[in-house]
Amino acid sequence: MTFAIVLLALVLLMLAAYRGYSVILFAPLAALLAVLLTDPAAVPAVFTGLFMERMVGFLKLYFPVFLLGAVFGKLIELSGFSQSIAAAVIRLVGQERSILSIVLVCALLTYGGVSLFVVVFAVYPFAAEMFRRGDIPKRLIPGTIALGAFTFTMDSLPGTPQIQNIIPTTFFGTTTWAAPLLGTIGGGFILTCGLLYLEWRRRQALLSGEGYGTGHSNEPEQVTMGNSVHPLMAILPLLVVGISNLFLTRLIPRLYEPTIETHLEGLAQPLVTQLSSVVAIWAVMGALLLGIVTVLLFAFRPVVTKFAEGTKTAVGGALLASMNTASEYGFGAVIAALPGFLIIRDALMSIPDPLVNEAITVTALAGITGSASGGLSIALAAMSEHFMSAAQAAGIPPEVLHRVAAMASGGMDTLPHNGAVITLLAVTGLTHRQSYKDIFAITCVKTLAVFFVIGVYYATGIV
Repeated sequence: MTFAIVLLALVLLMLAAYRGYSVILFAPLAALLAVLLTDPAAVPAVFTGLFMERMVGFLKLYFPVFLLGAVFGKLIELSGFSQSIAAAVIRLVGQERSILSIVLVCALLTYGGVSLFVVVFAVYPFAAEMFRRGDIPKRLIPGTIALGAFTFTMDSLPGTPQIQNIIPTTFFGTTTWAAPLLGTIGGGFILTCGLLYLEWRRRQALLSGEGYGTGHSNEPEQVTMGNSVHPLMAILPLLVVGISNLFLTRLIPRLYEPTIETHLEGLAQPLVTQLSSVVAIWAVMGALLLGIVTVLLFAFRPVVTKFAEGTKTAVGGALLASMNTASEYGFGAVIAALPGFLIIRDALMSIPDPLVNEAITVTALAGITGSASGGLSIALAAMSEHFMSAAQAAGIPPEVLHRVAAMASGGMDTLPHNGAVITLLAVTGLTHRQSYKDIFAITCVKTLAVFFVIGVYYATGIV
């Protein structure tokens, strides 16, 4: 019965997200329903003492990253830098290689710190124009953008400033550059397999005589492949973010003690901060701030006229994205405290291999919640200590745990109820029936990549 209650709460949240309802509203409702069915008297205390505490704790740590990432991405868009980067990549790769070009543009922007959602809006007009010129079915655009923006640059490549690569640092005491070789190998696996799949789908359409198609909805205006901003200038802020993230990750531990005590006259007791839990967050925040300053220095005039409205949009997007994830985090904390979750936890703990255990746990919860960051947060909040103790017993470094957890979060997260999938299909004017098949294929590829990386680690021992 207790297991059925947990399952009911998870299914309710999944259905609510799939039907387009806000998880900010339904995550606490689903969690408290489970508490009500378990112990009715505990509902108020669990809501204020557990759900809200964990939700606010998540925002305290990660909201600045969401906010700075959204503002940085919006400034890249307003400055014309994203258009310049897209045009330069397309010219370099060739318009006849439309799929590869769009994947590389998405990858460059996301690895440079631009939010996944911003990338969808920025790249779609170029993708539509190139697919139209190449007479490639429009239904392949979502799968192409998903491969470039939602996979290897989100959680595989070392140093990526996306939130899925930051969350494990607070649990394992690692940095965003954890397991660089394994992450690069995993990223290469995803990119290669994903491109081979999409190219196979393109050839299938060509043989059957299917072209771009007509009567599509939400078609963008025709875009020019030219640009007024030099691509080297356009890519500079992305390089600043990447290089400064690496530099600050190494510099901050040299500037501060492992335990930081901050004394202010107005405080009764000093502020105590464990550096290992925040170094990656501080590094990414600093890197994004430097990226924002770089955009303003080199593109002040085109940005300043739209800065007020643009940043309002960015702040709104950051609030929504962070609150969605924080609500799922609070939901996970409540579910993990229920008796029914112990059955799930014990079943997962029975998997003998610590890395396989972690991968299955994280990707399953990411799939259930429809959120990579939400599922990752739930899994690590409930079981990170178990993962760490099992890994230590097996001689596995925490950096490997970090990379496996991050990549697993980007595994089955893109099920039909995933917010990014719903947004991607809405922006491109396509439906699940038309395009989800290809998104799911990419989902399977990135899920397989996690176990491929685990195999590579056990076979070679490289990190």
